[in-house]
Amino acid sequence: MVYPDFMSIAEKTVRQSVSLPAHVARRVKSLAKISSKSANRIIVDLIESGIEARERERKRFFELADRLARCSNAEEQKRLKEELARMTFGE
Repeated sequence: MVYPDFMSIAEKTVRQSVSLPAHVARRVKSLAKISSKSANRIIVDLIESGIEARERERKRFFELADRLARCSNAEEQKRLKEELARMTFGE
């Protein structure tokens, strides 16, 4: 029986150096202590969450843009444009 090489299956990690503002570093350290995780794990979790949130926001934007392109109702078009503007430029 052939066993797969664990390293070929496991995701490789890349060491990065990052400087955090003091207030962010304190919050990371606090989150790590509360959750019994390392500060490094907290930073990775936060980055992954941020990337996923950005991907969801991008997907939502394109869904709204597609709805706007197909929409023939003037009121709905206005509402969709306003929502897209909020997503792009904020409130």
